[in-house]
Amino acid sequence: MTFNAKPLRSELFVPGNKEDWMRKAPRYGADALILDLEDSVPPVEKAGARVLVRKMLEELGPAGHTLIVRVNRLETGLTGDDLEAITCHHLYAIMLPKVEGPADVIEADILLKLFERRAGMEAGQVLIDPGLESAQGIRLAYEVATSSARVAHMGAAGGKGGDPARSIGFQWTPEGMETLFFRSKVLLDSRAAGVPYPVTGGWMDLHNLDGLREAALQARRLGYTGMHLIHPSHVPVVNEVFTPNQEEIAQWQGVIAAMEEGRKRGDAAVPFQGDMIDIAHEETAKIMLARARELGVLDS
Repeated sequence: MTFNAKPLRSELFVPGNKEDWMRKAPRYGADALILDLEDSVPPVEKAGARVLVRKMLEELGPAGHTLIVRVNRLETGLTGDDLEAITCHHLYAIMLPKVEGPADVIEADILLKLFERRAGMEAGQVLIDPGLESAQGIRLAYEVATSSARVAHMGAAGGKGGDPARSIGFQWTPEGMETLFFRSKVLLDSRAAGVPYPVTGGWMDLHNLDGLREAALQARRLGYTGMHLIHPSHVPVVNEVFTPNQEEIAQWQGVIAAMEEGRKRGDAAVPFQGDMIDIAHEETAKIMLARARELGVLDS
């Protein structure tokens, strides 16, 4: 399994040039914070933002917060400086934006090894979430996902008017049917590559929480385990959607109990709530209960 990977329901972006915002961000309840050095930071403030983000890693990390940093894309020539500044024991992962293929992830992996070594860290400790924001990157999702053991979170987002929309040419709708194919493709590629916790995103409307809920429900039904978010008000909605509820937990437990009773009778398939279930359903239920335990909603 990928080093130190965690199930993350919500990852909240915070501008890396806003020290006060970063310091306040943990109060909103996201599973992880994405301290951003890329699009939300003006070019003239990039260097100063690195210093602030490192300061926040050292300040927030010891408190147990899961911290991710979105670095600048490789073609800017800033990525190495970003990684040198932020690589430390409190850095959970980097988000590498605008990945075009596996070579980008491999280059970031090599740089991380260098800076991990300098920081006295174990190689592979910092994970990578490759940002697939172009048609080319999305087409090569499987190759990207298998290019490094650091890839623990990966997915496709289809937000309004962003880089994917420009590259692919889709016209955004709240229902998301225009992005369903490539979000599903990247999810399948991620799962096939063994990525444990695929994460999507792309909800830009600050006030339409009902629309956000529907988008999150669709993402969970597809198989995603969490979302990237741009506003604190989105965190409670997404955390709720990606947290198994008591009805789901009871159903999974019921499947396992029904199969155990069936085995006592010598049956390999048994009726349960109007369906016929077998060992495949039992194994799925066990995996889902294990996920509920990881999220802390089910005792060991």
